[in-house]
Amino acid sequence: MTRQKTILVTGGAGFLGSFLCESLVADGHSVICLDNFHTGAREKIAHLMDEENFELVWHDVTVPVHADVDEIYNLACPASPVHYQSDPVKTVKTNVMGALNALELARHTQAKVFQASTSEIYGDPAVHPQDETYWGNVNSIGPRSCYDEGKRCAETLFYDYHRQYGLEIRVARIFNTYGPRMNADDGRVVSNFVLQALKNEPVTLYGNGMQTRSFCYVDDLIRGIRALMDHEPGVLHPVNLGNPVEFTMRGLADLVLELTGSRSELVFRPLPQDDPRQRRPDITRATEALGWQPEVPLRRGLEKVIDYFDGVLSRRPARVEVPAALTARPPLAVRRRANGGAAVGPLAL
Repeated sequence: MTRQKTILVTGGAGFLGSFLCESLVADGHSVICLDNFHTGAREKIAHLMDEENFELVWHDVTVPVHADVDEIYNLACPASPVHYQSDPVKTVKTNVMGALNALELARHTQAKVFQASTSEIYGDPAVHPQDETYWGNVNSIGPRSCYDEGKRCAETLFYDYHRQYGLEIRVARIFNTYGPRMNADDGRVVSNFVLQALKNEPVTLYGNGMQTRSFCYVDDLIRGIRALMDHEPGVLHPVNLGNPVEFTMRGLADLVLELTGSRSELVFRPLPQDDPRQRRPDITRATEALGWQPEVPLRRGLEKVIDYFDGVLSRRPARVEVPAALTARPPLAVRRRANGGAAVGPLAL
């Protein structure tokens, strides 16, 4: 039987974080979900709020948090260009200071700590497909650099803490992931295409539409994250998690139009600066070390996303507004309750 753990998930009310919290709660772990609701939303984790082993903490990861935990999953950071480029300085701070605070908490509690890194580590790759030994081709001063270099710095910190303090770390480089609970306004290609098609609006392609991506359904990705975290004695090196089946943007658009029965036309716009031409993971390490590979084909996953966004368009749920004062709140102390929950209060400095 799996030992019940107390687990902190930063960015837990986001797209990936909400599914991770759901999976951990279902397995009986006591989960502390940390989020400042910059891109996360309470409705993504609303179904967990009545669970005795789930606690929501409104907090920004750039401020330290103290908690009695066994494991930490650091997922906090806007992941779509629209959001991370809207406040690039904040994006860098979230990546770097958020990683530092997660690592310091892990150092003081001897918790195992996971970093949600990204395929953006590889930039516009000159090697295809990308395996974990590739160092990347990243513009350090471009509009995407706040995210790309922020994640690269976070990886550096994780490995320096491992070498210097002996921390038990896990690092996953996550490739394009899609599924229900994606934000409608995040500008990612799957949500863009599906929403435009459902509204019979022009479907926007950039460049000639021949650039490629690989799409991993969220359920598969969460399985991979948990397999990496639970693996003993552990995989020290970064691990690519993604679907190795490659699609052109034009092919994806055509499939979305077919599945929605949309009357939308395709329109073409100039390719954004530093937009990668190809992106496909080599998942040999994940397959051999973890026994993991994705199972959900794109067509089936898209059908679920289309159903989800069709529901979103019909009901248009309100987003939670975050008071500005809460983005600069003091450090929090989270203490385990006797019943496995979490008690939250200001940290005495």
